[in-house]
Amino acid sequence: MPLFPFLGQMLLAIILGGLVGWQREHVGRAAGLRTYALVCMGSTLFTLLSSQAFFGGDPSRVASQIVVGIGFLGAGTILHKHGGIEGLTTAAGLWAMAAIGMAIGSGWYWQATFATFFIFLLLLIHKKD
Repeated sequence: MPLFPFLGQMLLAIILGGLVGWQREHVGRAAGLRTYALVCMGSTLFTLLSSQAFFGGDPSRVASQIVVGIGFLGAGTILHKHGGIEGLTTAAGLWAMAAIGMAIGSGWYWQATFATFFIFLLLLIHKKD
């Protein structure tokens, strides 16, 4: 893979993941800009590797493992506290960021950008206590 398209994909993943992570950090959540950017960038890189570095294999196998792996990571963010559950939105956000990264790695730049915009809008809706 040529260097400049790769760098562009990594930069887009950092920007889109960082945007959602910034919002989460801004509202006081532990998983913030760096976490979301890393999840998005990592899933972009895994997607690129699966489609371009391992010839003769099935790229969907790596994609399915990204979903499972991020699900495991997200499960670790969910806590039971005082009769309630905390961290579901963080888990869902990390999972969605992995999907954004996979879209970037697959060359779906506009789709990833629009999906990030919709995720950002959804996160602006605050739960009433």
